[in-house]
Amino acid sequence: MPPPVIKASTSALETAGKARSPSAKSQAQQALEKLGLRRDIDLALHLPLRYEDETRVTALADARDGELVQIEAQVTRSEITFRPRRQLRVTVDDGSDTCVLRFINFYPSHQKTLSVGARVRVRGEIRGGSFAGGFGREMVHPGFRPAGGDLPSALTPVYPTVAGLPQAYLRKAVLSGLSRADLAETVPETGFSRKKLSKPLWSLREALQFLHHPTPDAALATLENRSHPAWQRLKAEELLAQQLSQLQARRVRAAMRAPALAGPAMRGTHCTLHEQLLERLPFRLTAAQQRVGIEIDADLKKNIPMHRLLQGDVGSGKTVVAALAAARCMDAGWQCALMAPTEILAEQHFRKLIGWLEPLGIQTAWLTGSQKAKERREALAMIESGAAGLVVGTHAVIQNKVLFKNLALAIIDEQHRFGVAQRLALRSKMTEGGQDPHLLMMTATPIPRTLAMSYYADLDVSTIDELPPGRTPIVTKVVNEARRDEVVERIRGQLNQGRQVYWVCPLIEESEAVDLTNATQTHEALTAALPGTPVGLLHSRMPVAEKRAVMSLFTSGQLGVLVSTTVIEVGVDVPNASLMVIEHAERFGLSQLHQLRGRVGRGAAAAACVLLYSTGDAPRLGETARARLKAMVETQDGFEIARRDLDIRGPGEFLGARQSGAPLLRFADLALDADWLAWARALAPEMLDQHADLAHRHIQRWLGGKAEFLKA
Repeated sequence: MPPPVIKASTSALETAGKARSPSAKSQAQQALEKLGLRRDIDLALHLPLRYEDETRVTALADARDGELVQIEAQVTRSEITFRPRRQLRVTVDDGSDTCVLRFINFYPSHQKTLSVGARVRVRGEIRGGSFAGGFGREMVHPGFRPAGGDLPSALTPVYPTVAGLPQAYLRKAVLSGLSRADLAETVPETGFSRKKLSKPLWSLREALQFLHHPTPDAALATLENRSHPAWQRLKAEELLAQQLSQLQARRVRAAMRAPALAGPAMRGTHCTLHEQLLERLPFRLTAAQQRVGIEIDADLKKNIPMHRLLQGDVGSGKTVVAALAAARCMDAGWQCALMAPTEILAEQHFRKLIGWLEPLGIQTAWLTGSQKAKERREALAMIESGAAGLVVGTHAVIQNKVLFKNLALAIIDEQHRFGVAQRLALRSKMTEGGQDPHLLMMTATPIPRTLAMSYYADLDVSTIDELPPGRTPIVTKVVNEARRDEVVERIRGQLNQGRQVYWVCPLIEESEAVDLTNATQTHEALTAALPGTPVGLLHSRMPVAEKRAVMSLFTSGQLGVLVSTTVIEVGVDVPNASLMVIEHAERFGLSQLHQLRGRVGRGAAAAACVLLYSTGDAPRLGETARARLKAMVETQDGFEIARRDLDIRGPGEFLGARQSGAPLLRFADLALDADWLAWARALAPEMLDQHADLAHRHIQRWLGGKAEFLKA
């Protein structure tokens, strides 16, 4: 049965803040905001991580070793001891047995509450038997308070929190917010009838009341695995809000206007730039490239802004598809911009595009933050005058000083590494009559179908699902760090055949200095182990000019080995490199490992990837690291890699910066709740068409202002 309504009258902060100083209250308010708890509905939807059962008292004589119990007992002894370290030891007796409460960290208030003669209610894990090691039974750092008062009638919630926000304060704030939140139904009466349910679904109010304060007889397993009817209601509501907001964003975009890039401007040539580029390419497009090219062309011919994601595995040929789209744009007399997250990747694109487009008379401007003033001024003038038909660069492309004459197509590579504000800034560069540019986003991390149906429902998705002919299969080996010498010997063999080698060291932000030291030491060790072989070093802290010089030397074949951090993760194309060694592979994410592996196998020679791992002080690798390395050995299919990566990491980490400032699914699980996702996708258009007010209220309840990210 649904739980009784729990009432609270005063505001969350007023109720929870009583008897607290103004400064403490302010700190708690800041902590609530840090958690995103600004509205009553935010508090109501802030659900417990777990529950504690304080509804019953257990006699010590009945408590089993390792059991979490609540006892009510009298303090018979309280002392501070110094063996093996300073601690507070309190002995309590409940009439059936005795128990020692041990505190390593304690305050004077602990001693006051736990003074001899006091009767207290204590909750903790029982350790030891009556004669265990001669010390008897004990609880280490249990929760406690003075005894007395009625026992709770519901399980006690334990909420996700941050520093400065105690559970007691948060519980009162949530209770207060829940009592005042507008929980009126926003799903039409017929909404749930299309889903054939064995039992009537709980109302939202009933579900939230229960999940915040479940009754003691509730099956904890159904609460923990979120299969309880109350959880089902919240999952349905959350998925519906997501689908409504995505569909609404798509419809808003359909009402916008963009230049229809339908035909060529007068170029004085016998054929279009697009046709000339196709003729001059030194290879034939794959069937998949041709198919997605047709999809993009169809979008560009419309006066509705294209909002398309181009996904394809490492090396599938996304850049040439983007170049052909840019050619369509420039054929119609408009400018195109391509933005990449790193200078190395942007420069790779720049060199390729110059090689393809400059012979056709197209001027390309290059923009990065590291440019000299004169070079930058010249680039800005070319962009503003329209002399540069194509602009390639990093985040510098979206700076205020960059003024386009007539931008019509924005291409963003590795789009998941840009935030929402950055993508919106690039779109705002168009100044023609209130129009929006067409937007083509690219990713080498394929999106699993369930994610495409939910987080990318506002996008059109084009997929390059085949690799160009001639790509060499890559043999992947997992090798223990103890066999490092064997790996160096293998490198020597590749060098003797005239091949080149990557050696990648991890770079983790929290320990950047340590990891740069590791890369430098690896560079020194390989230089010593491979006399006569030029070994380069590349990392993010190097000056841009120095990075560019090192990369140029490796690309031209003058360096045999390149020791690098993950700055070479994407975009680097050196066909002569045949071996990739990834040090501490257990630290990397699965998609990152796959991206790094994709730097080899681009030529005719056999290619290999060695995943060096270390267990440190542990006897074996952790379960997650083992799953990642196993997947790398078992498949080279980027779509399968993406599916496994989603299973391992979940959608939050998988999606990366696309969700910057955006709410991820907190309650629903795409792998388990596909039925609810299908239900939400079917109901969303009906609600927007027939129940617009309810749809608006539903989106506001669940997303507030956070649906803004869908504009990007």
